[in-house]
Amino acid sequence: MAHHSSLAAKDSAGWTWKNQPGYKPILILFAAAVFITIVVVPPPQSMINMVKDKNPPGYQLPPGAQTITDTVNKKLRPESFAAEKTGQKPEQHHGDEAEPLLTPEQVARMAKITVAILFLAAFCWGTEALPLGATDILVGVLLYLFSILPINEISQAYMKDAVFFIFGILAVAVGVAKTGLDKRIGLILLSRIRSTKMFAFLFLPMLALSAGFLSEHALVALLIPVLMGIYKVTCRIYGVKKDRALAIFLLLGVCFAANHGGPGSPAAGGRNAIMVGYLMEYGYPITFLEWMKTGMPFVPLMAVVIGAYMYIRCKPKFLVKEMDPGAIVRSEVESMPKFGGKEALMAVILVCLVAAWIIIGEHAGLGGPTLYAVMAMFLGRIVTWDDLQEGVAFDVVGLYAAACAMGVALKFSGGALWLANTFVSALPEFLTKGDGLVIGVSLLTGTMTNFMSDGATVAALGPIVLPMATLANVSVWKVGLITSFSSSFANFLVVGTPNNAICFGMGRDPETGERLLDVMDFVKFGLPVTILAWLVLWFWAVLGYWRFISWPGG
Repeated sequence: MAHHSSLAAKDSAGWTWKNQPGYKPILILFAAAVFITIVVVPPPQSMINMVKDKNPPGYQLPPGAQTITDTVNKKLRPESFAAEKTGQKPEQHHGDEAEPLLTPEQVARMAKITVAILFLAAFCWGTEALPLGATDILVGVLLYLFSILPINEISQAYMKDAVFFIFGILAVAVGVAKTGLDKRIGLILLSRIRSTKMFAFLFLPMLALSAGFLSEHALVALLIPVLMGIYKVTCRIYGVKKDRALAIFLLLGVCFAANHGGPGSPAAGGRNAIMVGYLMEYGYPITFLEWMKTGMPFVPLMAVVIGAYMYIRCKPKFLVKEMDPGAIVRSEVESMPKFGGKEALMAVILVCLVAAWIIIGEHAGLGGPTLYAVMAMFLGRIVTWDDLQEGVAFDVVGLYAAACAMGVALKFSGGALWLANTFVSALPEFLTKGDGLVIGVSLLTGTMTNFMSDGATVAALGPIVLPMATLANVSVWKVGLITSFSSSFANFLVVGTPNNAICFGMGRDPETGERLLDVMDFVKFGLPVTILAWLVLWFWAVLGYWRFISWPGG
């Protein structure tokens, strides 16, 4: 007791410049100074021109709007906008005059501030200058402060389907682990994997191929509790308290392999569906089989490269001698009671959830069915609210919610379009023609997808890069597919994809609850994986087997 009171006294003794996890005052001051400078300086001319342009490619205008400025005014100044269109005086409410329309300069300033909020949030998440949860709130605070979206829409932007899905999947994972179902699933998936080498070179490619057809997020969420059990037992066998290299190998290996299953088929995620739609609009529809022909050969090779990279980088640092997932999972299952009761009920809920994603996912999204599963767990008395409070990383749910809100604000203000255009215009001359254009577009998409969701990246870039293909006399398919494929390379920021957020949130020591990954692990390991993914995509796909495929629209 005395020890706790002395700690409390120490904490309240006074403010300090010293950096601590979740509070780094020097970094906070640096980020604030840069942010204030960007807010104060006038927006670049390119931004002002963009918000004035009529029907800018890559931006969806609502009915009655011809420019981004019109779109922003229609939402933020509806009375004045309607009055200007009809030529009447705007209605007055309780004697208050309607607010004047925003000028292109004001709209451009809003887009510039949105881009600044994006980089500020990415910096705070990456350095943990503030606790993750505090940065999640900071994004909302800044969107309110600068009136970037109507007040109610900021709340809506935080409550996207993807956020409910991440909360739901983390909650379902608590139920799966509590009933012991994770060990049985592990037996099915891992019983034949007998060593670290087999895990890297056999299991990860199998996982990546599966992620081409099944929900990669669900695969990651189901596997991580199993892997955490394997991690703990392996540490115990060798008398090791904690082995971060082993944890990183297991968690990030699975996360990166699942990420790169995306190019395998159009069923791999929303980003692929968006691109299929764009190609159809462009007059070059693509079939399921044609997509697989261009993307599937990339997946197993990339997964082997990921396995090799993680093995070479992590294995020498293992504190344990070797890992035998199959033996651990088998012995764990042997000591379990017979299958039945709550475990059987949890299995039924899980099967129904996967079926719901496949059958009604298009209409109900991923979040709806996942919340049904959480409700079913409560009704079946599988979990209590206390279990969820303990087992769900709410700061990670908030992190993805803030990333969704950023995506909405960037899209609405034109910030996303400006970023895309800036990237495109920054490409050197040789990356705007022939296969160079395909490589340039993959660089651009792979970078952007780490800062915003893969779906938002493809949605923003598709209408910009597809016309470039026609101008450069390159197949529209090539440019469209490379955009979609590279949007799977969201490896170096936690907010890049739900997989990263799930992996980060669930990667905890099963006994102590200590988080086994930090935000910078994604940068340290994910950046080299992204570079490797580009190299494999260029030399194996674009300059390799793609040369033997007949391409339409080129």
